[in-house]
Amino acid sequence: MSNKYKICVYAICKNEEKFVDRFMDHVSNADVVIVVDTGSTDNTINKLKERGALVYSINATPFRFDYSRNECLKFVPSDIDICVSSDLDDVIEDGWRNHLENVWTKETTRGSYLYNWSVNTDGSPAVQYTWSRIHSRHGYKWIYPTHEILEYLGDGEEKEVYIPGLVYNHRPDTTKNRSLNLPLLKLAIEENPDSSRNLYYLGREYMFNSNWDDCILTLEKYLDIPTSNWEDERSSAMRFIAKSYYEKGEILNSKKWFHKAIGESISSREPYVDLSLLAYKENDWASVYYYANESLKIKEKSFSFANEASAWDYTPYDLAALGCYNLNMIDKAIEFSNQAIELDPNNERLLNNHKIYLSSVE
Repeated sequence: MSNKYKICVYAICKNEEKFVDRFMDHVSNADVVIVVDTGSTDNTINKLKERGALVYSINATPFRFDYSRNECLKFVPSDIDICVSSDLDDVIEDGWRNHLENVWTKETTRGSYLYNWSVNTDGSPAVQYTWSRIHSRHGYKWIYPTHEILEYLGDGEEKEVYIPGLVYNHRPDTTKNRSLNLPLLKLAIEENPDSSRNLYYLGREYMFNSNWDDCILTLEKYLDIPTSNWEDERSSAMRFIAKSYYEKGEILNSKKWFHKAIGESISSREPYVDLSLLAYKENDWASVYYYANESLKIKEKSFSFANEASAWDYTPYDLAALGCYNLNMIDKAIEFSNQAIELDPNNERLLNNHKIYLSSVE
């Protein structure tokens, strides 16, 4: 069966030699693979060329992601039908080309797909959401220095399709330096001061960097912007404010903002789990059990980047078990403990706790 479209996979990289073979194994059935290198000092470039990629080196100083991706896009031949943007630490699951060509039409401009941003130890998805970095060759450019997105500049209406079966898995180097993110996000706000999206990411980055006051001020500004209207993201921002207040020792403010997060998005487990964890630190076992149990009443996991793995793994069951045990509700503790172990059967702490629960009824 001949291919319907000419497809190019394109990416940017720097010192990612360790990912080259895995990356090329999964994208080599594209018609062309184009990679722009922004200053590698290892063997990334040679390995990519050996595996058949077309590699171009650019001067990306000062570095910004949108510029680098736009420069890479310039090297994509004009007769390409579909551009598949990827990173070298992404793994696109086999069969992706067939899935893509099955739904793409000559009128399609963008494709969205399932993106597994993180995975559990057993390989199952932890945080997953839909992403849309597949697009037609013309009519798009990248914007924002980091957390960059594609902006449509084409004639007529943008036409997006969802691509069933096409799945990206993010398999990053967890030791990679994040220090560029904060200055690039500050730059993004200088360039787009009213961008709610960038304010959210900047506030989150302040939290990651333990800048608690800056986190609170930035995310409160984010919440006040009219375009800040996505419940899941707003709830997430409120949780970050709550965590920052906790780190500052302002426990009542922390609890207030966690409860605001619950009210903002009633379908999110995360603030309930956060409150259960906070109660655990206070040895408030009734609250540990209550909030964990409330979180477990939410059965449907949304496809949102605002999700956290700990809300959907063994954690809420573990917390519920601990709360029940300390409230002398041993049978329920055993029941919740069994469910926690089903989700993480090799977790020694869970297994040891389970033995303690069982010994209490002997």
